[in-house]
Amino acid sequence: MYKRILKKEQFTFHRFANKRYAAFASLHREIRIGALAIAMLGVAHNAAVASRTDSVDNARQHLGIEEQQLDEVMVSASRVPVTAGESATKVEVLTREDIQQAHVQTVNDLLKLCASVDVRQRGALGIQTDIGIGGGTFDQVAILLNGISITNPQTGHLSADFFVGMDDIERIEIYDGATARTFGSQALNGAINIITRKKKEDTVGLHTLAGSYGTAGLGGFAHLQLRKDLTNRLSSDYLRSDGATRNSDMQKLRAYYQGLYQNQQMDLQWQAGYSYMRYGANTFYSSIYPNQWERNNRILASVKGHTSQGPVHLEPSLSWIRSYDHFQLIRRTHTAENFHRNDVFTGGLNAYTRWALGRTAFGGEIRYEGIVSTNLGTPMDSSQYVKVEGHDNIYYARQSDRTNISLYIDHMAILGPWSISLGILANRNTSIGQRFRFYPGVDLSYRLTDNIKLYTSWNKSMRLPTFTDLYYHSPTQRGNIGLKPEQASTLKAGTEWQSPLLLLSLQGAYRHGKNMIDWVMYSADDIYHSTQFRLDNYQIQAKAKVNLVRLLGAHQPLRTFQAGYSYIYQKRHDDQPIYKSNYALEYLRHKLLVSLHHMIWRDLSAGWYLSWQDRTGGYLTKKSDGTTHIKGYSPYMLLNAKVDWIRPTYEAYLSLDNLTSHRYYDFGSVPQPGFTCIVGLKLHFGNISNSVSSRQTR
Repeated sequence: MYKRILKKEQFTFHRFANKRYAAFASLHREIRIGALAIAMLGVAHNAAVASRTDSVDNARQHLGIEEQQLDEVMVSASRVPVTAGESATKVEVLTREDIQQAHVQTVNDLLKLCASVDVRQRGALGIQTDIGIGGGTFDQVAILLNGISITNPQTGHLSADFFVGMDDIERIEIYDGATARTFGSQALNGAINIITRKKKEDTVGLHTLAGSYGTAGLGGFAHLQLRKDLTNRLSSDYLRSDGATRNSDMQKLRAYYQGLYQNQQMDLQWQAGYSYMRYGANTFYSSIYPNQWERNNRILASVKGHTSQGPVHLEPSLSWIRSYDHFQLIRRTHTAENFHRNDVFTGGLNAYTRWALGRTAFGGEIRYEGIVSTNLGTPMDSSQYVKVEGHDNIYYARQSDRTNISLYIDHMAILGPWSISLGILANRNTSIGQRFRFYPGVDLSYRLTDNIKLYTSWNKSMRLPTFTDLYYHSPTQRGNIGLKPEQASTLKAGTEWQSPLLLLSLQGAYRHGKNMIDWVMYSADDIYHSTQFRLDNYQIQAKAKVNLVRLLGAHQPLRTFQAGYSYIYQKRHDDQPIYKSNYALEYLRHKLLVSLHHMIWRDLSAGWYLSWQDRTGGYLTKKSDGTTHIKGYSPYMLLNAKVDWIRPTYEAYLSLDNLTSHRYYDFGSVPQPGFTCIVGLKLHFGNISNSVSSRQTR
């Protein structure tokens, strides 16, 4: 009997209790849960239900009914398959519903919805965005796409150049704190893992948008189930803008392909991506030069597999990423012009097994990072010069490379209400010697009841300096070849209370950082130097989410209310005073987020997003007498509104950002856009039964 069941591609359960089902994780198949009671349908509008073929989905949308997935979503919090409920550490998840409601155009803007994430944009629509977590810098976060690291070794400024559009994403997992055991040596202060959609159906979609400052975009996707065991997804989009301020125009083009093959013996998934951006970089790296310009190109190819040999599961992976960067300090001139090309090759093998004492994972990874450049690295012999693609008489004359080897072992055990995960990462890098350095950690959680979870963790991690940290020279910046790897030790504790009605969480953390890298000025007339110091970081985070449908009933317009707050304090330990920090000490002291979603009429709904943040530090500006001084960042509040009309085959939306047209700064003296209006339309063709998102929060 059991053998016959396991041969099927889908399992349908018609009863579901809100418990943890560890057996689901071991099936490696799509699981369908049918749990919508007849009594629930009875309170829906009969006319609305009867007129649609997707009546169950629409009834759920009107009522704000949430499918029982609370703790059962598989997350990447461990080297072995684990659900959010089983995980011994805290995972923040931005779901498909969050993406649907936010109606943002970039991943960067979506991440602003997390209180623990600091998103500093130099330009609109995701151009030159720095993403930090918990007070850390943009270089201290590992960025992954379906578990494949896309972190850029040249500079973290370019890591947030994503290959995927918003329609490609199923969810985003955010990990706050040292996560080297799971995501590798570069995850000093956290990780962001983007998981793409893998629906088993034939669907085609098109979307277009237009709005303020000459913003326009067009894109589409095709999701094709060619055979029962083979799925393909292809997407592409183009986005452009004249820019909200002088020299802030931009163009962005992306293409992404993903394939998935599954049978009883193995799972195999592969992906390829291309991204192209060119933009006016108004005062991006120095207020002295307002007419900077930059172009970035990236190429990705990767493959991952899963198979089992008896009790041992094997997950090999291979990836290659090539990045091009062309920078002009003064646009359309050769002044301080730089060309860079870097390649990252990664091969890894993860293995895990389940046995009497729990689940044990072990494996390793080899990662090669190399760069050729006109600025970064050590000088090459003239016979080794490499011609810059597309440019006559320009050559890459400098180069640098390094090889990183990581070995790890990790064990997880679930003992009644306890979840325990402990392990160690051994890391060796050719740029800092031949010996292995060890980074241990332990995560522990206790489920007090089915709704209340307590957790704590202690982990160590490290990060290598980027090639920019080490080598970059310009009229305004000077790298430091003597930089050592950053090292951090993070202690975290918190609690979470979760039910279909309410989610509450509270977390505190302390991080001690050694050799923390920052770019600083020592006087008002100095340039920026990369340097290091010790840094203590203290954090408090709180979050609340209320399902207003369950609280107030289905026959009223309110759907969900959500609030999040983060407080951070950092203390630098160094005997040498500095005039200005550019990154590490310019963190968000306070960040508050509040959102409300409600229905307006029939399929018309709205969401309101209020944010307030207060950043330490300031930016350089000149007084009327010509002298330079630091102007502190001012706290600011933003109010955004999103309105959408969703039907089975199309979706129209209106995005209104910065409704009060407040003038504010995220980074340096780069002003951010005022009031912005974007109108968009999405069309769906084919099997669209799941294309209309579950409006649990509407």
